[in-house]
Amino acid sequence: MKAALWVPLFDELADPAVAVQLAVEAEEVGWDAFFVWDHVNWREPVQAVADPWIVLAAVAVRTSALRIGTMVTPIARRRPVKLARETATLDQLSGGRLTLGVGLGSDRFGREFSATGDQTDDRVRAQLMDESLAVLTAAWSGEPVDHHGTHHTVDNLRFLPRPAQRPGVPVWAAGFPGNLKPLRRAARYDGFFPVNLTHWDQVAEIAGTLAEIGTKDSFDLVVALEPGTDPIPYEAAGATWWLTDFDPEALRLDEVRGVLRAGPSIN
Repeated sequence: MKAALWVPLFDELADPAVAVQLAVEAEEVGWDAFFVWDHVNWREPVQAVADPWIVLAAVAVRTSALRIGTMVTPIARRRPVKLARETATLDQLSGGRLTLGVGLGSDRFGREFSATGDQTDDRVRAQLMDESLAVLTAAWSGEPVDHHGTHHTVDNLRFLPRPAQRPGVPVWAAGFPGNLKPLRRAARYDGFFPVNLTHWDQVAEIAGTLAEIGTKDSFDLVVALEPGTDPIPYEAAGATWWLTDFDPEALRLDEVRGVLRAGPSIN
């Protein structure tokens, strides 16, 4: 089971130099990945928020083995052609270490959609996400993309260079346990990240459903666990990755550094 230091880029961690140094230290200690939240705003008491893509580009240059990525990007608010360029470039820069986490996102934590004129309807955002993923996977192939959908148009464009990874950047799709549609979406890609888990039994149930749906042999089942949680029952239930789940509204740099330096070992 692999382990990732997963952090919101908020307040003390909104300083990009601080976030990059955390990633460097995480690699030295032996963490397998450094993943960051992707938000433009968060509710009080959070004040400062950093851009994940700028931070990850710097992390890619300062590290050599650490897997990096966003957990998760609400891609419905992104232009897929721009995201295709960014992800391919970052994957090249990192030497093939990028994972893209995707999800619907939520307006309730910081009015990120309603306050910016973005789509607030969950069903429409789900349509946007599926269409964007279709554009991304086509773009990563290096072949001409001819997409004429409900929300996006790409008229015979080729996106080069391709990502370093083949056939493209791994995609982990987020969703709530018990909701079949996100599971079916995730099964088409490379991993599932169930949000708001309350018990490892849910992981076993999810793993069973995914087995029935059918996934790639290399498919990942990812769980977020509060620091101090024993990950072994989750691994036994089928999880392949665990991520550090910090409280974004009580986030302190010294707490993150303490968890980081304790290392990713399973006790």
